[in-house]
Amino acid sequence: MNSATTMTQESPPVTLDLEALKTRQRGAWSSGDYAIVGTTLQIVGEELCEALDLRPGSAVLDVAAGNGNVSLAAARRWCSVVSTDYVPALLERGRERAEAEGLRVDFREADAEALPFPDESFDVVVSTFGVMFAPNQERAASELVRVCKRGGRIGLANWTPESFVGRLFKTIGKHVPPPAGAKSPALWGTRARLTELFEPHASSVASAQRHFVFRYRSAAHFIEVFKTYYGPVLKAFATLPSPEQSALEKDLQSLAAEFNRSGDGSMVAPSEYLEIIITRH
Repeated sequence: MNSATTMTQESPPVTLDLEALKTRQRGAWSSGDYAIVGTTLQIVGEELCEALDLRPGSAVLDVAAGNGNVSLAAARRWCSVVSTDYVPALLERGRERAEAEGLRVDFREADAEALPFPDESFDVVVSTFGVMFAPNQERAASELVRVCKRGGRIGLANWTPESFVGRLFKTIGKHVPPPAGAKSPALWGTRARLTELFEPHASSVASAQRHFVFRYRSAAHFIEVFKTYYGPVLKAFATLPSPEQSALEKDLQSLAAEFNRSGDGSMVAPSEYLEIIITRH
């Protein structure tokens, strides 16, 4: 075969195993104790419920609820709340919080990509920094729409790509690359991606840029808490050999310094997120 007839062979496209990725993610979120970090985010759940203008008696579903920040916020507003996650230990932490406050919440184990509820079961469907991590983004979005009543609303809070947390995941990915073909969770923090996922099913999609402020005693304190309790960071350090752990820690220190606006020895780092209210047609 001469050079004129020789064809360049292209590599076959990579097929991403979404179930394997989900198993890997579940293992990460099950490690450590996300609730230690999650409880600091409570204000986001409260603000989302206010943005949704929740009405007492509304049927509310919290998807990928973690330790129940939005679930508890909705229950405080006398809604009928179902709180779901695929990590049983996090549901248990949410249950403990609800019992301590005397709030009525139904906690159920469920996968965001296969919600065990009939069509149009809920007036409001919510998720804060949860459903955005589902590997199959299209499937997860379709499930949110499916279980929401016509005329009902979907309320989300998602980290943006260039936020402190968005950059945190980019930093982790530099040291422990995600599987080829995996979509970034931070896409859920962009208006363009939300339009793709929800506009065909919505009469309106409204969004607003908000900030949550991470407050720790110091950057070193932040890194120690996240290394110990925040699954994705814990797993990243556990995966790396010692010299590369040091490199990751150095990069996290630089990231914290970039966002820290405290002006003293503490850490006060704002992280942008997109608050989204979708009205289903």
